[in-house]
Formats: sequence, C-alpha cells, structure tokens
Amino acid sequence: MLDALLAAPALVKVLGSLAIILMANLLRTPLLFAILIGAVALAGWTGRAPLEAAAIAGAALAAPGSLLLLAALYLVIGLGNQMDAAGAMRDLVGAVRRRFTHRTALAALPALIGFLPMPGGAVFSAPLVAGCDPDGALLPDLKSQINYWFRHVWECWWPMYPGVLLAMQLSGLAVWQVMLYGLPLTVACLGAGYLFLLRRVQPAEAIGDAADAAPRASLPRLLTPIIVVVAVYTLARVGYAALSRIWALPPMSDFIPMGLGVLAAMLALQRQRPLPRAAWRTILLSPKTATMAGIIAAMQIYSAFINAKLPGGTLMGVMDAELHAWGIPLWAVTILIPFISGLTMGVAFGFVGASFPIVISLLGPDPAFGALLSTAALAYGFGYLGMMLSPVHVCLLVTNEHFNTRLHRTLPPLLGPAAVVAAAVVAVHLALKVLVHP
Repeated sequence: MLDALLAAPALVKVLGSLAIILMANLLRTPLLFAILIGAVALAGWTGRAPLEAAAIAGAALAAPGSLLLLAALYLVIGLGNQMDAAGAMRDLVGAVRRRFTHRTALAALPALIGFLPMPGGAVFSAPLVAGCDPDGALLPDLKSQINYWFRHVWECWWPMYPGVLLAMQLSGLAVWQVMLYGLPLTVACLGAGYLFLLRRVQPAEAIGDAADAAPRASLPRLLTPIIVVVAVYTLARVGYAALSRIWALPPMSDFIPMGLGVLAAMLALQRQRPLPRAAWRTILLSPKTATMAGIIAAMQIYSAFINAKLPGGTLMGVMDAELHAWGIPLWAVTILIPFISGLTMGVAFGFVGASFPIVISLLGPDPAFGALLSTAALAYGFGYLGMMLSPVHVCLLVTNEHFNTRLHRTLPPLLGPAAVVAAAVVAVHLALKVLVHP
C-alpha cells in the first residue's frame, strides 16, 4: 500500500496534498495547522525522510526571501493598524462611500489597494471592505470573496507585480505586448466579479450613517499612504536599476522596496495624524500579526516541498514529463502546467517561474511572435486562475482570517467567475493566434 502511494503520479500527490488542506480546514482545524498537515503529507508522499523534511522546512523559514516576506507583511499589517487607529481608514471608507454606490465601493477599495503589489495585501483592504458594511448586513463569506477577487484584478498586466515582470523576462515580451492579453483579462475579471459577487449585494441595502458622519477630507489627502508606497517603491526600483548599470549589484528582492515604501507611508501618516506611544505599542504588538505570520510561515514550508529537488527534478518538472508520457496535447500542457503551478504555489511569481520556462521551450528555439504572444496569454491566464483558486494563496488566507471564514465556504463560489475568466483567456488566445502576424 505504501509503495503504491509513493509510486503515484506527481499530479496526484500535489492535488492530494491540497485536498488534505481543504479537508482539515473543513473539519475546523485552524488554518495554520491545516497547511502544516498538508505540507507534512506532501513531504511524506514524496518520500522525504523526517530529518530531510525538517531540513527543507528549516531552510525555507531561514531563507532571506521568507524573512523579507514576513517583515514586509508585518509592515503592511502595521500600516493598516495605524490607519485604523488614526481614523484614516474610517475617513477613506467614508469618502469612497460618498462618491460611489454600495456595490461599487465594496469593489473599488480592494481594487485600489490592488495597485500595490503588497505581499498579503488583501489584509490591508479587508478592513476597508468591512467598513463598507458597518451593520454586518453582508455575510462574512461574501465580503471575503469580494475583497479577495477584486484585490487581484490588475495582476494580469500591472507591471509593478513581480509575476508580470518575470513573465516579461522569460517570454521576452514588452509591457505593451503583455497588456494586449492582460487588459482584456482584467475586464473579464471585473465583469465576472460583478456578475457572481457584487450582484449578490442589494443595491438599496442600508449602509449606515458613517459615510455622512465621516470628516470631509479630500480623497487625495486620504490616499497619501498609498501614494507614498507607490512612489517610494517605484523610486527604489528605478534607482537600484540605475545603480546596477554602474556597479555589479546583486538582484534586489521586491520585498525591500515595498517595505521601504510602507515605512515611508507610516512616517508620512504619523506626521499627518500623530499617534501617542501607547497606540504604537498596540499597533506593533498586535496578536493578529503573530497569527498571520504563522500562516505565512506554514505556507512557505508547503511551497518549499513543492519546489525542493526530487530524483527526477522538481514536482513540476516530474509532472511535465508525466503529461508528455501520457500523450497530453501541447495546448493542454500549456494550460495544465501553469494552472497546477498556480494552484499549488498560490503566487504569480511562483507559477510563472515554474511553468513559463517549460511552456516557452515547447515553442522551439525561435518562435513566431504570434505564437509566443498567444501562448503566453494562455499560460499566464490559466496560471492566474490556478493562483486565484489556490487554498495556499496568501491573500485568501489572510482574508479568511480577517473575516473569520473558511476555505470550503469562500473557494467554491469563485468557480463561477473563474469559469468566465477561463473562457476569456481562451478567446484572447485564439484571437491573438489569428490576428497577430508572425
């Protein structure tokens, strides 16, 4: 029996570990432990000895990228807590609710935060969505889905996202070429989100008096922290790139300019709305931060077992070989490898890095531009959908934690909008294949 389990295809092992996480969470296991159970199951299923698995997990937690991710997430949560304590969160929600309908406000706030490539950025927009429903009229599941879905509508093309930048690098496409397939997918995401999520919100539903009671500060002033994050992030990236042309500098993690931007935003907000030391003690020592950090650490361990080397390569590489051995058509491989990569890694940078070298190599050494562009559209689109349906996606985890809901309640309703976007991905792929000249 054990030998049969160990001999199972890589695809079965990967999807089986995700099913274990979902089942554990369904049985009311805290999310942190559900992910750890799935990680341990995957480690054992792939033949890892206990000491080897412990070494992989320890190396994952001690890796600079993991530590920088945790530090960046800590700062993101801190900025959100600071905005809440200073009243900036309440005022921003009030300003948006005065200018837009209830439905539009619920989608606009996470979409606005979506322009910031923050790790776990949905934890920053979740309080804003909650502020649009002060009376608790909406189900927590629906608020979690709206926050999560609209937080990511720009990730198909917005070049501040590491996944988009890596896709450009690996495919050789320029920003405007990525936009050719990315912008239609964003439109599909917005439309699908409206059809399946926002339409469940009653347009005439009462939203309380908070919007009228909120101070009438100007919207640009209320957006100062977000503007500062974008400005500092961009300046840090551009400045480091310029210095790298002069000196041989090592690559800079995207978490560093993001962390600098969030720190600058915290300083700007403190100058704008000063808080006493007692408030800062609460902000910096928030129990929510420790819980979120534990969930992210568990997710890093799970990802480490996905990416760790096996005798036949990584799990994704073994899966690619299996699909070819099974005679799966090229177009299906272009869909499956990115989709499963996104499903298991829950991050765009991960699915692009794992799948694009495989997918692009299938086109041959010198592919025609039309074939390259249409294939990149198909691969990125289905990788994005896998990421959005992943039970280990950081934004989904922190959103569920904020609204105190569970994976089996938030993920299934997203299948409808995902199906609409999948149809759009195929349509864009076919259109580019026909219309773009070689």
